[in-house]
Amino acid sequence: MATDICALLAALEITPTAIIGHSAGAAIALELARDRPDLKLVGINPALQNFSGLAGLLFPMMARVLAATPFTARLFSGTSSQGKRTEALIAGTGSDLSAEGIALYRRLIASERHVNGALSMMAQWSLDDLITSLPDICCPTLFIAGINDKTVPVRIAKEAATKMPNATFEAIEGLGHLMHEEAPDLVADHILRFLASA
Repeated sequence: MATDICALLAALEITPTAIIGHSAGAAIALELARDRPDLKLVGINPALQNFSGLAGLLFPMMARVLAATPFTARLFSGTSSQGKRTEALIAGTGSDLSAEGIALYRRLIASERHVNGALSMMAQWSLDDLITSLPDICCPTLFIAGINDKTVPVRIAKEAATKMPNATFEAIEGLGHLMHEEAPDLVADHILRFLASA
């Protein structure tokens, strides 16, 4: 995915000075920053840990099977976007979104293409090499974590920051995994303050 983004940026003749990534997007941002110490990087609730134990073996395998099975995405998107299932999925992240935000996620989850893309990503997801290389990523980095995040433990961002030579960590009370959607102005303030000082 990082290679594809680099190719897209080159085709568009865009050279970013900063990258902001949320969750798995933070891992992709770090991959983009490996050879760019001039970049500034922000990771919001960064997903920087593989599944451990039995889940580490079974989850990618299950995702590969589901991604390769016809109609899986259609079945998931058709059932999960109905009734209260979207609300339950969002609540499981530790975030409290507005009715408009829930409605937008319902549309997203109802997209068969989106669900298929997410399954395909999870089926191929491996962070071993990236986690090992964290001490070599020198760009100024800020990891922001919501204390209420039920998707990615807050300690993941804190531990990743200690492994990098130029990274800082900030925790925000009262917000979950989708903190940038719960309190966009507050999260933007943290980001802008970091970009101005880095």
